[in-house]
Amino acid sequence: MTRRLLLSYLGLALLVLAGLEIPLGWIYARGETARFSQSAERDASMLAELAEEDIEEGKTSELPALVGEYAAESGSRVIVVDRTGIVLADSAYSADAADSADAADSAGADAADAVGTAGAAAHRPGTDLSREPDIAAALRNRTTVTIRTDADGGEVLSATLPGSSGTTVRGALRLTYPMTVVTDRVHRIWLALALAGACVLAVVALVAFTLARWITRPLRTLERATAQLADGHLAHPPDATTGPPELRRLASSFTRTATRLQHLLKAQHAFASEASHQLKTPLTALRLRLENFEPYLDPRAHASLDETIDEVERLGRMVQGLLALARLENTATTAEPVDLDAVLAERVTMWEPLAAEQYVALAVTGAPPGPVWAIPGALEQIIDNLVANALRVSPPGSTLTLHRTPGAELHVIDQGPGMTETDRERAFDRFWRASDSPHDGTGLGLPIVRHLVHASGGDVTLRPAPGTGLDAAVRLRPVDAGRAPGAKGPLRAARAPAR
Repeated sequence: MTRRLLLSYLGLALLVLAGLEIPLGWIYARGETARFSQSAERDASMLAELAEEDIEEGKTSELPALVGEYAAESGSRVIVVDRTGIVLADSAYSADAADSADAADSAGADAADAVGTAGAAAHRPGTDLSREPDIAAALRNRTTVTIRTDADGGEVLSATLPGSSGTTVRGALRLTYPMTVVTDRVHRIWLALALAGACVLAVVALVAFTLARWITRPLRTLERATAQLADGHLAHPPDATTGPPELRRLASSFTRTATRLQHLLKAQHAFASEASHQLKTPLTALRLRLENFEPYLDPRAHASLDETIDEVERLGRMVQGLLALARLENTATTAEPVDLDAVLAERVTMWEPLAAEQYVALAVTGAPPGPVWAIPGALEQIIDNLVANALRVSPPGSTLTLHRTPGAELHVIDQGPGMTETDRERAFDRFWRASDSPHDGTGLGLPIVRHLVHASGGDVTLRPAPGTGLDAAVRLRPVDAGRAPGAKGPLRAARAPAR
C-alpha cells in the first residue's frame, strides 16, 4: 500500500507539473520566436534606410563595409540589391573574400582567384536575385518576414524589406539569422524547467514516502496482529498511537474485539473440556442403572430395555462427537507434513480385526502418494470415520478398498447400497442421516471429516462407486520433495487419541 500511495502522489504531482511547465515552455518558445522576429525586422528596417540613402547618393561602394560590420557583430547575413534585383553587397561574400585574400597572401597565390573560389557559396556583386520571391516582393514595396530552410538544411529567419522613400523603391535588403540563436535559448529554458520539475518531484517523493509510511504503519501492525489472531494467539496488538485518527480508532477497536474473542474462545474451550468429563459420568451411570434393572424386569420388557440401553450408548457417542467437533472448531492448528502411507498402514492394521468379524475384507491399492499437509491427528480421525461409516453399510463377503492416487488423494470405496445424489449433497450436514441408515448412527462422522480436511487445506467429496457403493474421496495438499518451507520438525505421522 505504501508503494501505491507513493505512486499516486507522484502521479498527481507529475500531472500538475506537466500542466504547468508544458504550457509555460510553449508560451516562452513562441514569445522568444516573436521577439526575435521583431528584433530582426527592426534591424532590417534600419539597415534598409541606411542602404537606401547610400544608393540614392551613389555611395554603393560603402555598402559592403556597412553590411559586413553589422553581420560581424550580430552573426547574421545581409544582402543588398538595387531596384532591379542586382546584388550590390553580400556580407557573406565580403567575409569570404577577406578570408580568401588572407589565405592567398600567406600561400603566395593570387588573391583574386582565391576570392572567386571562396565566394562561390555567396552572391557576388552583380548577381541577379530579382526572381527570388522575397526580393521580388520587396522591390514591389512589400515586406516579407519568414522562417525558411537554407541550403545547409538549417532553419533561418529571413526579413526582406524594401529600401524606399515613399513609393519610390531604390533597392531591397535581406537580413537572415540562424534559428539556432532562438532554439538554443528555448532548449535552455526547457532544460531549466525539466530540472526544476525533477527537483519538485524529488521533494514530493520524499514527503509522499514519509506520509505514506505514516499512514500505512497502523495497517502493517494490524495485518501482523490479524495473522497472529488467525494462528490462535494475539501476542502483539496493533499500534494505536501513530497514523491518522481513523486508523488509530480502527486499531483500538480491533484490539478490543480480538481480546474479547480470545476470552470467549478460551471460555468455550474450557466448557467443552469440562463438559466432556461431566457428561460421560451421568451417561455411564444411567447405562449401569438400566442394566441393573434387567434381573427385576419381566422378560417381556427385556427387548425395550435393550433398546433403551442402545439409545443411551448412541447418546453417549453423540455427546462425544459434539465435544470432539467443538474442540476442533475452537482449536486453531497449523498444518504440518504427515506421512499418509504410515498413517494408512497403522489404521488398516487397527480396523482389520473388526472388519474380519463382519466378514469384510480391507484392501489397500494404488501408488503411495507420500507426505501430505494435515493438522496433527487429523488423518487418523478422517480414516477412522470413513472406514467406520463404510463398514456399517458393507454387506458380509464384500471388500472395503482404500485406494491411493497421484496428487495425494485417498478413496474409501465400499460395496454397500450407496447414496442418491440428494443424500450425497446433505451427507455433510450435522445430525443428518439417510432414512435407510443404521439406527446407531449419530450424523456427526462426516461433518467431523469435512472440518478436519478443510482445516488441513484439502477437500472431501462423495461419489458413486463403480457398480454399487460409495466412494469417499479425500484430496489433500502434497508436500514437495525435501523439507517444506515453514514446516516444524521432520516429517512424521500424526497421532490421534484412541477412539
